Amino acid sequence: MKIIDKYILKRYLVTFSVMLIMFIPIGITIDVSEKVNKMIEKKIPLKDILIYYGDFTIYFANLLFPIFLFLSIIWFTSKLANNTEIIAILSSGISFGRFLRPFMYGAVIVSIFALLMGFFFVPKASKGFNDFRYQNLKGNSQTRETSDIFRQIKKEGKLEENIYVSNYNYLSQTGFSFTYEKFNDNRLVEKVTAHRIRYDEKTKKYTLFGYNKRLVGERNDQIESLDKKEVAYNFEPDDLTPVIYVAETMTIGELNAFINKERARGNGNINIYLVVFYKKFSLPISAFILTIIAVSVSSMKRRGGMGINLAIGIVIAFTFIFFDKVFGTLAEKSSIPPFIAVWFPNLVFGILAVYLLRNAKR
Repeated sequence: MKIIDKYILKRYLVTFSVMLIMFIPIGITIDVSEKVNKMIEKKIPLKDILIYYGDFTIYFANLLFPIFLFLSIIWFTSKLANNTEIIAILSSGISFGRFLRPFMYGAVIVSIFALLMGFFFVPKASKGFNDFRYQNLKGNSQTRETSDIFRQIKKEGKLEENIYVSNYNYLSQTGFSFTYEKFNDNRLVEKVTAHRIRYDEKTKKYTLFGYNKRLVGERNDQIESLDKKEVAYNFEPDDLTPVIYVAETMTIGELNAFINKERARGNGNINIYLVVFYKKFSLPISAFILTIIAVSVSSMKRRGGMGINLAIGIVIAFTFIFFDKVFGTLAEKSSIPPFIAVWFPNLVFGILAVYLLRNAKR
């Protein structure tokens, strides 16, 4: 590695680190100012608060990683341009592609770091961050899937059970309009319905009110109707109503296993989990795309100086975040395949990166 490579790579990594060190305390300060009254009111122990802000730091840095990276590259590349260092480098016979190489080294280091953080460290921080907010600050239980809950359980490709609840209140452990169907070789053999169902954590059993059971026979069906009956099922409320942010709290291996299990159950909200899964891979790749765009935009010396480059950088960075959030939401709420929705912003900005790079080379 030549001296110029070491020089640029050092500036790349140091500026990115300084950007994180500068903005994270600002984020913490804003968060403290908003929540300090509730923390004092609920007498939350200092130890819990410190752990929360440790998780907040990791969660916040991961959330705004593209903006931090993009602005840091814009900043130090603009300084190189304003000091005519880039002109001197290119005038010495080094091509723009060769000049870009140490930036790509930096992108590799940052993307590997982001990948490992997203796989193993961010999930734990996300769980601590969200759990603290819901338990201590929001004054209610964790947000869960509670409406039109439908689960399918399959084994070796064959349907075994269908479970449906129109609405479930996790605080009272009570559901309404319950339906349970059991299959044998994809043939319905048992169907249970109830107006209301309540789970008992001590006995691990369900009490069904307005209980109706039909055993399907070859010629005649057996019907049982009771006002109330206690039944043991092999599923618990946590299986039916996972928290909305459950995917964010799992390592890559746990998330993959969870998605396979929920897919087998016929979970209608599977796209929410797939978006989180694909973003663990798309976010590190964006480091390369944003690096190319930032260098291409800021390598030219402009009349407005560094301010113009920063303004352009801020617009592009927030546009990227906007695309990422919009298409992620569309994947969760509509029929757009999660893989396409998650990778579409990278595709669009990848094309923009190629276009800007070609112009910069000229």
